[in-house]
Amino acid sequence: MKVKKSLALLLAGVLVVGMLVGCGSKPKTTGGKDLPIIKIATQTPLSGGSAAIGEVIKLGAQLALDDQKEKFKELGFELQLVPFDDQADPKKGVANAQLIGADKSIFAVVGHFNSGVAIPSSEVYEKYSIPMVSPANSATEVTDRGLKTVNRIVARDDSQGPAGADYAVNTLKAKKIFIVQDKTAYGTGLAKAFEKGAEDAGAEILGFEGITLGEKDFNGVLNQILSKKPDLVYFGGIYAEGGLLIKQAREKGINIPIMGGDGLDSSTLVEIAGDAIKNTYITTLAGDPAESEAGKEFMERYKEINNRDAEAYSVYGYDTMGVVLKGIENAITANNNKLPTREQVRDAVRGIKDYQGVLTTVSFDDIGDNKYAKVFIFNYKEASYPPQLEGEVEN
Repeated sequence: MKVKKSLALLLAGVLVVGMLVGCGSKPKTTGGKDLPIIKIATQTPLSGGSAAIGEVIKLGAQLALDDQKEKFKELGFELQLVPFDDQADPKKGVANAQLIGADKSIFAVVGHFNSGVAIPSSEVYEKYSIPMVSPANSATEVTDRGLKTVNRIVARDDSQGPAGADYAVNTLKAKKIFIVQDKTAYGTGLAKAFEKGAEDAGAEILGFEGITLGEKDFNGVLNQILSKKPDLVYFGGIYAEGGLLIKQAREKGINIPIMGGDGLDSSTLVEIAGDAIKNTYITTLAGDPAESEAGKEFMERYKEINNRDAEAYSVYGYDTMGVVLKGIENAITANNNKLPTREQVRDAVRGIKDYQGVLTTVSFDDIGDNKYAKVFIFNYKEASYPPQLEGEVEN
């Protein structure tokens, strides 16, 4: 019994020591207190037809936040990312925005991918003074409303559309063009911007037809294209429908160039269209990371951490989070190193000047557009991603 009692005392002692060790492994604190938490939300489609791009934006943003966690701990704050799935649905985006607004520890939003979701959601951000920086929204209405909280690092559709039109008419020599669009704020806005640019450049528009998100059979619109005999087809929409449209067009013998915007800038487009992707051109708002040493280094680290290749919007998710964190850091400094208000962060983000990211330089104008944004033109010569860079145009 004496031996058993000693063993029990020993085990009790080990348990006490273990509990003490456990108490010592709590998150780092300052002066015995937990660090104030600064959360940044992402709002992108993580399910549904646009999930592939939404996921790579989130992963890029997460990597940028992780890179700066230690720096912010030294400043006295704990960074956390809170991902929201907007499902590319305006109603879901607004519902998420309400949750974001109610969480006082969220100081900024990285998002959205779809302009049609960003526009109504940002009305909520404005109400709560939460700054939003988009890595992808291109519709002119996103910033033209003059909201204090809304910013983007990419070019607008009134730059992207005309850039594509100029390339289609003057480089590809397309004089008769048929336009298809997905009837969303993004797809319709981009298609109209392209239409105006093409007409100004001297092309004839043979048709301007709409399809529906989620549609799978495009025989109706493709038969119209066959009857009109255009030199080029332009598509304003996202890769899920775009990939099927391209594949079914080739199956009908429509082998003319097909062009679209940044909504087609995804490896999933190639997976859907396969070999039919050849002779497809896109304008996009994101450059090729492999063109710079910083971009190559990013791609290597991204693949090592996420076990998948980086895509263009992976880098833009990273750079967007970098802009947000720089704004928060500036707001902390301006507030005597104390936790800033949302209004102070909002104003510091809009005040960003000459921020150098991996692929982008960012200075916001008075409505939140990036003065350094560019439009890039790519050609899918092979059934592989990324396509080949053909040129770039200043915003």
